[in-house]
Amino acid sequence: MKKIFTILTLILFFSIGFLNVDSNSNYATAQEKGMVPGNTLGLKSDADLWRYVRTGKAGSTQMKDELAAVMIQSEGDNWRALRNGPVSTYGAIGLAGIIGLLVVFFFVRGRIKVDSGMSGKTILRFNAIDRFAHWLMAGSFVLLALTGLNLMYGKFFLMPLFGPEVFSAITIGGKYIHNYLAFGFMAGLALSFILWVRHNFPTKVDWEWLKLGGGIFKAGVHPPARKFNAGQKIIFWITMLGGLSVSMSGIALMFPFTTTMMADTFALFNVFGFSLPTDLSPMQEQQYNQIWHGIVSLALMIMIIAHIYIGSVGMEGAIDAMNTGEVDRNWAKEHHGLWVKEEDEKSGNIKPAE
Repeated sequence: MKKIFTILTLILFFSIGFLNVDSNSNYATAQEKGMVPGNTLGLKSDADLWRYVRTGKAGSTQMKDELAAVMIQSEGDNWRALRNGPVSTYGAIGLAGIIGLLVVFFFVRGRIKVDSGMSGKTILRFNAIDRFAHWLMAGSFVLLALTGLNLMYGKFFLMPLFGPEVFSAITIGGKYIHNYLAFGFMAGLALSFILWVRHNFPTKVDWEWLKLGGGIFKAGVHPPARKFNAGQKIIFWITMLGGLSVSMSGIALMFPFTTTMMADTFALFNVFGFSLPTDLSPMQEQQYNQIWHGIVSLALMIMIIAHIYIGSVGMEGAIDAMNTGEVDRNWAKEHHGLWVKEEDEKSGNIKPAE
């Protein structure tokens, strides 16, 4: 009797096991076909789910905030690759390249001297308000450049040198300097534009100056120029337009997710045949602003380094224009001869040309 009961028990056990296997198999088959409770897609939903998640659209999570509702924003990978790749790499090459080029130029050409020698007599080139506008713009730009370079390259140079704690303190302090001095730069930019724009429109004289290379490459060559020569006019307009652009993108970064400047700019370019995206999410707006801010800033730094060289060690007597405002008359005649004549005519030292 016991043997019969044992045999029946084993038969029942194996029968239940086979039923479970068949049930699991049927459930898996049903799940693959979408025939599971709730009519969900089962395993086949994963690809569609993650494809939707990676679009960066709100709705990937149940959070109400539009930005927090985005689980994965794939554009962030592109932004990081662009910032840490071409922008960072070419920016470093440009900065190192202009410094190296100026060093070579200095050893080949030497300091640009006043060929007729200093006369000891001076002429007023820039008054106090001119110099204030220049130094407000230039001083704040230098600090903005240093703190901005720290954000891009500091972790590679300063952090290994000072350690993470000191680097963190430097970077936090630099962030506040960068944000607040930005308004000083914008004020200096606006004031400089008001004071000097009338002197910086191109004329026929500028073409003559450019053909002779401004007299920079060969001693004894002094092309005619008024208060601002062609080279200074080019720097003026690049600074004004680039400074305005970097200021606008900086404002967008300081007040995130509140502007649509990049989308509006892209829409304007599309009028001329471009096919730029205009349906940008708030996060994409910030990413485009950050990339553009970095590119324009690095370009301005490269140009300003050359400007600083010419205005200081590269040319004898040039730095006096923004230090005291008074420049030597012989220097002024050689580099801005037409302007000197105009000033002498105003003061009555010479009669106007017939």
